[in-house]
Amino acid sequence: MNKFVVRIIATVALFRIDAAVASVSNSPDERLYTVVEDTSVVFTSCDSIRICGTMTTPKKCKNFPTVILISGSGKQNRDGDMAGHSIFRDIAHHLSARGIAVLRMDDRGTGQSTGRYEYATTADFAADVLAAFEYLKTKKGINKERIGLLGHSEGAAAACIAAAQNKEVAFVISLAGLLSDGLSSVISQNYDLVESSAMKERDKQRYHQIMALMARTAYDYADSDSLQTKIYERHDLWKSADTSRFKALWGDEQDTFRFPVWFYANEASNRWYRFFIRYNPADYMKHIHVPFLAINGEKDAMVNAKLNLGTARQLMGHNPRFQTLLLPGLNHLLLPCEKGTPDEYRSIKAPLSADVLKAVTDFILTL
Repeated sequence: MNKFVVRIIATVALFRIDAAVASVSNSPDERLYTVVEDTSVVFTSCDSIRICGTMTTPKKCKNFPTVILISGSGKQNRDGDMAGHSIFRDIAHHLSARGIAVLRMDDRGTGQSTGRYEYATTADFAADVLAAFEYLKTKKGINKERIGLLGHSEGAAAACIAAAQNKEVAFVISLAGLLSDGLSSVISQNYDLVESSAMKERDKQRYHQIMALMARTAYDYADSDSLQTKIYERHDLWKSADTSRFKALWGDEQDTFRFPVWFYANEASNRWYRFFIRYNPADYMKHIHVPFLAINGEKDAMVNAKLNLGTARQLMGHNPRFQTLLLPGLNHLLLPCEKGTPDEYRSIKAPLSADVLKAVTDFILTL
């Protein structure tokens, strides 16, 4: 396990949150705690990067379990603000009102955290999680033997990396999590999004072909300086054959299909993509023996529930404390939805699924 120097830099700022307001949904027989919120959490990760966050704790509760929230792809602040929804803030307030402390953080280069998000890989995000873990071990009131991780989307992969490297992690929770390998994930995500689009059926099939070819090329040359060159070469060969097929089938009809090869070549060349496309969860999940809960939404168009839960069941066969939960009608943000695609996120007014919150709460409190 990597060792990190933990520094508490800022002064403590505490706020009380009414438990009834903090909760997304309350059962009449639940005991709810007043939530105390510390917005001044600061600690140092690798390369002297300063990570800032917020910690919520249940007032007048001692020896409580604690969970670290880990965001998915794309720069996100500590509240997990996405399309008008504050996913992580809602989770934190719900859990802390029920006796569970929660640490949520600004991503590198986001909010008050320093560093460059664009240069970081999933492994770097896992390093930040391990630094957060070491920070929590300095805090009073929490049960040091009940600190766990909750990752959303790519954050689940970071959670697996961190848990594999630190045997003190008490539990892992994956929400709409990436539990399959990077190559399969890229192909699957693009397939599902294209299938849900208004693209012509013939163009959908062409997109599937070239996307799979490009992803496999990125995989083959992820550690090579010639990655971009190989992407262009393979694209051009495919394009030549595809153009000939199009003319044979549809004659002089105008062909409007274009694959954004320039954009893809640049994206695939960055440090994050090179790591991600080669990411293999088997390298990490085989080392995880603690309780593990994986929850996915059946309508998630970003992380295919069938692929990821199925893969996880195979990889976690050694762990009798691994469990999965597939919830119908939920999208990638674990909100009730119609289509499950990102274009409808902002129009959804319903809060985070109460079933998800209950499952996470019960899982942690019964450990």
